[in-house]
Amino acid sequence: MWEAKKNGFSDVQISHLLGISEEEVRELRIENGVVPVFKLVDTCAGEFEAYTPYYYSCYESPVLSIGEDGQPNSLNESEIRKSDKPTVMILGGGANRIGQGIEFDYCCCHAAFALRDAGYDTVMVNSNPETVSTDYDTSTRLYFEPLTFENVMNIIEVEKPVGVIVQFGGQTPLNLATRLEEAGAPIIGTSPASIDRTEDRKSFGAFLDELGISQPAGGTATNFDEAVEVARSIGFPVLVRPSFVLGGRAMEIVFDEESLKKYIARAAEVSPGKPILIDRFLDGAIEVDVDAICDGDIAVVGGIMEHIEQAGIHSGDSACVLPPRSLSPKILKEIRENTEKLALGLEVKGLMNVQYAVQYTDEHPEGKLFVIEVNPRASRTVPFVSKATGVPLARLASLVMIGKSLKELGFTEEPKIDYFCVKEAVLPFIKFTDVDPLLGPEMRSTGEVMGIADNFGVAFAKSQAAAGQNLPLPPKPGETRKAFLSVNNRHKKNLVSLAKNLRELGFNLVCTEGTGEALAEEGIESEFVYKVHEGRPNIVDRIKNKEIDFVINTPLGAASKFDETAIRRAALENSLPYVTTISAAEVTVQALKHLGTEEIRKVRSLQEWHRAAD
Repeated sequence: MWEAKKNGFSDVQISHLLGISEEEVRELRIENGVVPVFKLVDTCAGEFEAYTPYYYSCYESPVLSIGEDGQPNSLNESEIRKSDKPTVMILGGGANRIGQGIEFDYCCCHAAFALRDAGYDTVMVNSNPETVSTDYDTSTRLYFEPLTFENVMNIIEVEKPVGVIVQFGGQTPLNLATRLEEAGAPIIGTSPASIDRTEDRKSFGAFLDELGISQPAGGTATNFDEAVEVARSIGFPVLVRPSFVLGGRAMEIVFDEESLKKYIARAAEVSPGKPILIDRFLDGAIEVDVDAICDGDIAVVGGIMEHIEQAGIHSGDSACVLPPRSLSPKILKEIRENTEKLALGLEVKGLMNVQYAVQYTDEHPEGKLFVIEVNPRASRTVPFVSKATGVPLARLASLVMIGKSLKELGFTEEPKIDYFCVKEAVLPFIKFTDVDPLLGPEMRSTGEVMGIADNFGVAFAKSQAAAGQNLPLPPKPGETRKAFLSVNNRHKKNLVSLAKNLRELGFNLVCTEGTGEALAEEGIESEFVYKVHEGRPNIVDRIKNKEIDFVINTPLGAASKFDETAIRRAALENSLPYVTTISAAEVTVQALKHLGTEEIRKVRSLQEWHRAAD
């Protein structure tokens, strides 16, 4: 055992080799005194003594005995420097992954700062050198260790914290929460049982029924026949995804049975042996993100964000606006009431994120509200909401976890702001050759930016500039600007107003045959251009020749055709602004109206915006 640990074998690897469980390996190892000690990282390269409280584990020499205090007595003594203060441990996010953003690191840092100010020693566990949480002065002590059950328990045994926070590091620490609790770790905040309740489809569905809250019709399947049965019962289109994946991986909108059959085969490779989740896709719905804090007695909404892109785009990729710009008072009241019911019903202590969808139909002209997902943890929108409102949500939530009430903290009402904050995703498509820059249910963004203004169009324009989307200035007299439009049949109804607005701004329209015919029927002129396979010069040629200034191209479904992919890729490689959803196209045209105005040149610091709100 000692030789295996010295050579870097984890308990999981040893369990596979011996044919026993990881827990049995752990017990065997501890019984035989094979436990790690923690050494201080020499940040000064031996030139002078290092004081940075930054540790790593090692098994350099065998433990001679275990002392009465439970600490190992060995030739290789631990170098941990502890104080008499109570300790709270915060589990970070581990390695950066698409779908598990760096926004969680923001929450970890603010928790460390708040708890240190409250008189606690803070212990950070994270293995990512690119994060702020692993800076030497963020926490009292930093353990640069992988976020696995074995490593976290090793640190808990030497640190003996009064609390362990799993809510701030994204999915990685949440996946450990139940096992850590069963092993005796003092998890604080929302219980792992409540977290599991939101992730178990049947349990969560029953919980929503108890509260009288609607969710999209859905079901689970393990093969094609079951999937078809579920899809037929709820109706196409459906949103399908494998269970137990991050960032919407392999999630797709499916419009027919043939596409569903192809999807089932792919999903089995991504998540083998796991059920496939199938939900009724709320076509044309508006998605809404809500961040809230609950202390067990009251729940307070931190911010309600309306997505710019309609349902079907992953929340991490969608632009959103705070406060909402189009939701009715009735829907907003229902959102606040449902959020409170969910937080108190799940016994949340700390942060909670809820994703809603509002669908407008003839039956529900004011909109019908559905719950898509509830996450009783920090979300990737927490930094955005905190910066927009000036309320440090992660800081407050960490203090709630150690027993403070929201009344004590002075946070009992939803923050109100009278300006618009727009969050936009930063997408890495230009870095990858031949990748289609198409937004969908699977998250692809690697960062985010924010635009702030008194006017929504100006705020959105600022967010596009910050994200590197260089929108074209409307043409001056004597200038020519050309916008290319190609939309699928489902979006033809939105096309007329979009085209008229572009014409009013002075843009000439360039369209493929189908889109051009739809505009001609409404008396709107456009210039015809060939698709890629129809002849030359085609639309890709014209993009490369710098004859197009703006591209609007909305495909149907996830499997875009060759022409559409070539158009979007050409726009990307030629630094041409483009949008792939009709809702984003509409607000982008709004933003174009404000480019070049004095209003967009005004600059204020965040503090000035917050003071104005007060």
